[in-house]
Amino acid sequence: MEELNTTQEILDRSIQVDLYKKLVQQLNKDFLSANVDLSFDEAVLPSSLKLMLHETLYKLIQEKFMDYLNLLYIIDVSEIKVKQLDGSDVFLLSEQVTFLLLQREWQKVWFKHQYS
Repeated sequence: MEELNTTQEILDRSIQVDLYKKLVQQLNKDFLSANVDLSFDEAVLPSSLKLMLHETLYKLIQEKFMDYLNLLYIIDVSEIKVKQLDGSDVFLLSEQVTFLLLQREWQKVWFKHQYS
């Protein structure tokens, strides 16, 4: 699996290999499991997906921190990577967590595709 270093790279790669729809489905499944009120239409534009994820994570950090932690747990975002982030700027933190979240969801989708 190649290393993708930005949110945009993850979204672009998922489109290139025709797994974007699966990525959106995985996000919907995990957000539903975490009881976070966010779901995406499968035709959502990547730029809209990125923006909605970032906004949602920002609000969760600010207003519903336990729901935010539960979401990270359900998705299985690396606790070590999250702890390495600088939490002094919540907007920047939510942007970085958006990347980590999409990175983990992409791993799930990619592995399922490769080994099923």
